[in-house]
Amino acid sequence: MARAWVLGALSASLLLGGCQAVNTTNGGAVGVERKQYMFSMLSSQQVDQMYAQSYQKTLGEASGKGVLDKTSANAKRVQAIANRLIAQAPIFRPDAAQWQWEINLIKSDELNANCGPGGKIIFYSGLIDQLKLSDDEIAAVMGHEIAHALREHGREAMSKAYGIEMAKQGAGALFGLGQDSLALADTVANYGMTLPNSRANENEADLIGLELAARAGYNPNAAISLWNKMSKAAEGAPPEFMSTHPASASRIASLEAAIPKVMPLYQQARKS
Repeated sequence: MARAWVLGALSASLLLGGCQAVNTTNGGAVGVERKQYMFSMLSSQQVDQMYAQSYQKTLGEASGKGVLDKTSANAKRVQAIANRLIAQAPIFRPDAAQWQWEINLIKSDELNANCGPGGKIIFYSGLIDQLKLSDDEIAAVMGHEIAHALREHGREAMSKAYGIEMAKQGAGALFGLGQDSLALADTVANYGMTLPNSRANENEADLIGLELAARAGYNPNAAISLWNKMSKAAEGAPPEFMSTHPASASRIASLEAAIPKVMPLYQQARKS
């Protein structure tokens, strides 16, 4: 009975906590159409501002350590690749044309990259150097990260976290649940909502990233070679990038199934 009350409280909180259904992007050739639920009082602009502060702090620390790379050959490579990918972003959401996009390379052995809300991209040189990434493979990584920003997966996760916290507080106050039941609520939320949606987000970023790269003239088959390299890198101590981007047979199979949908876009881009 306690489980039913907890699940009911979770559902009610998400519905009554000011969440609204939105679709942040157009479906594209890959057909990403999932409705997302965002907390209405947490705007895109607020999330962008919050992330921008963290982003500037990261850049400031890197600059202070002398590892913010603006001039190397790799810095020029990632800038050129980013420019081509960013030019395709408005196909998925027109307002991305007005985003204040940035791309920065940090010299580090870390195998990582990210694109935060509002189009703030950070690439780490270790990802390029240790995995010996081609331009096509860099585009596969960057397209994936840009897709997270276009879909506002960060804001979506924050909205869910807010709803879950409201549900926990509401369940405890309204139904007199003890710590054990509230711990159950955490488990239910984690395995019933957060983790499956996280996997869905990764799949969406894979597909949209694949199309972005293809439209920008980068070979979509590079996504397969990229994740094969990632899988090999993860055989030892998994890099940070792999902790949230697990390479798996199912992931590669999903990408292989989508490549025929975007290959004509790549071929057309190569002709233009």
